Amino acid sequence: MTSYEKLLLENKAWAKEVEQEDPTFFKRLSALQTPEFLWIGCSDSRVPADKITGTQPGEIFVHRNIANMVVHTDVNLLSVLDYAVNHLKVRHVIVCGHYGCGGVKAAMGNQDFKPVLNMWLRNIKDVYHVHKTELDAIANEDDKTDRLVELNVKEQVSHLAQTSIIQRAWKNDNRPYLHGWVYGLKDGLIKPVMEVQPGAEIDPLYRYDDL
Repeated sequence: MTSYEKLLLENKAWAKEVEQEDPTFFKRLSALQTPEFLWIGCSDSRVPADKITGTQPGEIFVHRNIANMVVHTDVNLLSVLDYAVNHLKVRHVIVCGHYGCGGVKAAMGNQDFKPVLNMWLRNIKDVYHVHKTELDAIANEDDKTDRLVELNVKEQVSHLAQTSIIQRAWKNDNRPYLHGWVYGLKDGLIKPVMEVQPGAEIDPLYRYDDL
């Protein structure tokens, strides 16, 4: 049996188990999607949003990319954000990074990862540049990486607040709340590092006044 065939077999077993426990589960799920949360997480296979939060299908709308970035030229991310905020009416947007992030580690070095990855990692390097004084003062490389993971999450939450999508929802619906979390691979626990209330003050340079 190939590895992908095993995935299909496991899927059948899972679907059968769910239907036995709750015969109407898939019927309900197919008819309605009303998640309360948008999760912007890392693509790392060790950080599945539903598993680490104990949530069920339909409870979290998910977008994942390398190092959980909110890049203002990323149409994929912005499309997900727009749909989640304006159509699904989520009340919370969570940016969740994780300690030991490979993308963050790569961005701290000087290796050439070829054009596309270099372009993506540049966004993390920019976060390092902003916080260079603090980070350069940390001698231990693992501690430095972990701190950059936290600072990167905070920076991405700030990027969310700078979008017209979020600001318009704040003005019209007093939502969503923005959260920055970091997941620990070594203990399985989530550490909140930032929270932004609807309508919070942001740098006037990024504020839209005519929404």
